[in-house]
Amino acid sequence: MNDDARTNIGTPDPGIPVSAELRDQVERTRDELGKTVEALAAKADIKAQAKEKTAAVRDQAAETAAQVSEQIRERAEHAAQAVKDKTPDPLLQRAAQAATAARANRTPLLVIGTALAVVLLLRRSRGGRR
Repeated sequence: MNDDARTNIGTPDPGIPVSAELRDQVERTRDELGKTVEALAAKADIKAQAKEKTAAVRDQAAETAAQVSEQIRERAEHAAQAVKDKTPDPLLQRAAQAATAARANRTPLLVIGTALAVVLLLRRSRGGRR
């Protein structure tokens, strides 16, 4: 068998009349063979399969994280509302006033907090040396 005969397997000789049915059958066989080769190549492509699996896991993790985040937000809102409902009004008013005062005077509060932290650290370090 020569090289020309090998490359023309299944290709009808133009000099020989072939029925349309046989041509259709040959074309279907070629299509099926092409699909089979593509399927085998896809199964053999481990890298592509790993990428697809990674993408699927990533999407699932993102979806789960979004659901958990939503549940946490809902529970936090519910807990905050429960605390607000059980806290007496005068205490809520005082807390709001304190928060407003703290926002208005951030710098002095930061200075006082820093100074307090330094004093506590100095006392602790001196106490350990005794």
